[in-house]
Amino acid sequence: MAADDEVLMGTEGARLEARIPRERGQGRQAQMHEYGLEAAQSVQDRTIPLFSRGNSPRFAGMDTFLRVPYLEDMRQLRDYDVAFVGEPLDTGTTYRPGSRFGPSGLRRISALSSGYSLELGVDLHESLRMVDVGDVHIIPGNLEKSFDQIADAMSYVYGTGVFPVVLGGDHSVGYPNMRAIAPYIDGNVGIIHFDRHADTCETQMDERMHGTPWFHATNIPNAPPSNLVQIGIGGWASNRFAITNSRERQTTIMAIRDIERIGVERAAEMALEVAWKNAKAVYLSFDIDCVDPAYAPGTGTPEPGGFTPREVFTMLELVSKEGLCGMEVVEVAPPYDHAEITSLLGGRVVCYVLAALVKAGKLGRYELLPE
Repeated sequence: MAADDEVLMGTEGARLEARIPRERGQGRQAQMHEYGLEAAQSVQDRTIPLFSRGNSPRFAGMDTFLRVPYLEDMRQLRDYDVAFVGEPLDTGTTYRPGSRFGPSGLRRISALSSGYSLELGVDLHESLRMVDVGDVHIIPGNLEKSFDQIADAMSYVYGTGVFPVVLGGDHSVGYPNMRAIAPYIDGNVGIIHFDRHADTCETQMDERMHGTPWFHATNIPNAPPSNLVQIGIGGWASNRFAITNSRERQTTIMAIRDIERIGVERAAEMALEVAWKNAKAVYLSFDIDCVDPAYAPGTGTPEPGGFTPREVFTMLELVSKEGLCGMEVVEVAPPYDHAEITSLLGGRVVCYVLAALVKAGKLGRYELLPE
């Protein structure tokens, strides 16, 4: 115990803390709560907003995707065509965590892109009014509360009529994203799912984790498993229970070897046939681990033998041309990346999809000046 005449620095610091004003901080907190909207009802701490604002949580990124403007006040979202939404959740990861840093990694390296493609003849900044709304305020360690936050946030974004581009996060976010969008679709919604794993387990380790989103998403009445097409499935990390569920629910599984055999173009045609059959909208879910880890090492469950970047770029262009109601890029885990190549690839996935939607007249405007 310290002598009476000794004052510990820590004790003195704690005493001084009581004298430091709180007025500006409290005002800023109230403003961030107002801009970030009310949290999901399951979140008991009502100072937590729906969208991260300020410096909480600390892993929320501050860069913006493609250096587009950052929208601090979510009430102004209606003025845009596209919203980039970070969902930094990796509590649902069963092997290597780290995808909570996916949104910040995707945003940081996206600065390398000008938004213009020579091959596609599209300048995204000319065709689209884009904004980055920052990250959904995830509750680390609590999957179900995080799902509620994501579902409410995505419901708000989609309800404004803005096209959502989700920057994940592990693949468990697929379920709350669909839970948010499906009620807005007047009819069935199809799902085009790129992955090396089926992700159709009911639970993993007694929770709804990153191997379970499409079991629960296809329990949504207007998101039937008959409209779920899973592309690139295979390898040696597949969960047999997931394959059993996919078989029993009669989802469409396209292995890498199927695509080798029938070709990228025919595979894309088949994917569109399945996803759009009697459907009014289609959602795109892209797990970066569908790409061979030679090109995408920064992911939670790498599986050799996947796509090359050129193959997925071509397929994405083809499956996006009929229109999408939203998209997600998930499982980018920067802690395992090398020279940011996985984050770079994930960002290019977004660019190719947006460009395909623009050229097909499904999003924004595509105008060419007379020669």
